[in-house]
Amino acid sequence: MSTATTGTDDTLHAALEDQFGLADRVVDEATLAASVARFKERGIVMPTFAQLADPALMPAGDLAGDADPQGPDARNLWRVHWFNDKAGNRVEVPDHVVLPSSLTGIPSPVVVLFGNRFPMITAHKVLAAYACLAPRLVTGQFDPTRHRAIWPSTGNYARGGVAISRLMGCRGVAILPEGMSKERFDWLDRWCENPAEDVIKTVGTESNVKEIYDACNELAKDPGNFIFNQFAEFGNHLAHYTVTGAALATVFEHVKAASGRELRLALMTSATGSAGTIAAGEYLKDRYGTKVLAAEALECPTLLENGFGEHNIQGIGDKHVPLIHNIMNHDLVAAISDVATDQLEVLFTTEVGKRFLATKGVPTEVVDQLVDFGLSSICNVLSAISAAKVLDLGADDVVVTVATDGSQMYPSEIAKIVARDFGGEFTELDAAEVWGRHLADVPTSATVELTEKDRNRIFNLGYYTWVEQQGTPFELFQQRRSQDFWRGLRGYVARWDAMIEDFNARVAAS
Repeated sequence: MSTATTGTDDTLHAALEDQFGLADRVVDEATLAASVARFKERGIVMPTFAQLADPALMPAGDLAGDADPQGPDARNLWRVHWFNDKAGNRVEVPDHVVLPSSLTGIPSPVVVLFGNRFPMITAHKVLAAYACLAPRLVTGQFDPTRHRAIWPSTGNYARGGVAISRLMGCRGVAILPEGMSKERFDWLDRWCENPAEDVIKTVGTESNVKEIYDACNELAKDPGNFIFNQFAEFGNHLAHYTVTGAALATVFEHVKAASGRELRLALMTSATGSAGTIAAGEYLKDRYGTKVLAAEALECPTLLENGFGEHNIQGIGDKHVPLIHNIMNHDLVAAISDVATDQLEVLFTTEVGKRFLATKGVPTEVVDQLVDFGLSSICNVLSAISAAKVLDLGADDVVVTVATDGSQMYPSEIAKIVARDFGGEFTELDAAEVWGRHLADVPTSATVELTEKDRNRIFNLGYYTWVEQQGTPFELFQQRRSQDFWRGLRGYVARWDAMIEDFNARVAAS
């Protein structure tokens, strides 16, 4: 075999550092020195992963200060965590909503964390972007003075990458399919240094991830471009394991204490996308024995049926299995129709829909928060309901998930859906029909408990993307089948945190 699939120890080590983003040493001192100088010049200080997981560990005083949470201010790095309210103020418990049975139709409480509390992009993907760039910077791999940071995505990660790039003194380039929501491109036009060059639109929509990879491979031929592939950067996995996992645990403990009952954290659900967020489920499994469900689009069932078709659940790219997806440690897969997510987005955000929900006994305080659910957020909730039914969960069994972004990113999509599905006007009758079709009896036919054979089939599917197309050494690809590999990753977080602290000290002393 060629060194594209197998190789020497040097080949494997290079792949760990270059493709996986798993350097734990200073690779290039000159590059590191250039980064220190840039950060000194611009007064940038970086938080550690531990501080983002628990903001109480941050230095005394509010390092975010009076920075506009939605502005390109480097102090917003200290808001890249779940403990913000909508105004950017620190809260003790991450903002969340507990969905009642009057909405879900199941006895189990469904707890949803709000991703639109994150700064700048009002979506939690800014955390993944920081987690991918920071280790590359403190290990001397990325030079903000000469590299363009390339952010391949189906939308929010690219926006997060552009935001983090500006805050960390470098130029960011977004790569995303041309069919994504207008609001994503409007945001990029405002934030990119040169939108004509820094926003690269690939063909297709949510399901056209290979086309994004192809564009990245072409850009990678220029040594001035540095590709931050969220599907292969293990900083993405480790950030969500460490930061999002801890946030979900904090909220669960809060809900449990408020209930006065001995609740059990039974299940965590997440649409796969880059497979970053779902790593939080592994943290919860380690701590509580929680089961983990991966959700995907019924119109493109990659995990269930090896991938075909396309869909509109924006934010969950598919037709591949990300390198950072630990499918061997997951318990269920659910496929959710984009017809349901599209039409429920209308129900949750229109005045007609809100009035109808009130007639079904959904509390006003819950109805008012449904505007914070974007398309993939609704997918996560529907998968939680379906799985709770499959697992026969009860009133003391809590299900947790996240709302990746809110409806604020989809006004143009909502208008399209109303025109396409409801003849240009969403009526009370439409609201009743959407409720009956998508919430009154959430289907379980495409929710599957995984067997070992299922997990291995899905794992093997990744071979074609990563070994054959992207050149991942076969030995490293295979190592990911064992949980020893994933447990071994945990030590990188402490090492990176030490390197971040050393980097900050060098900036302060220079």
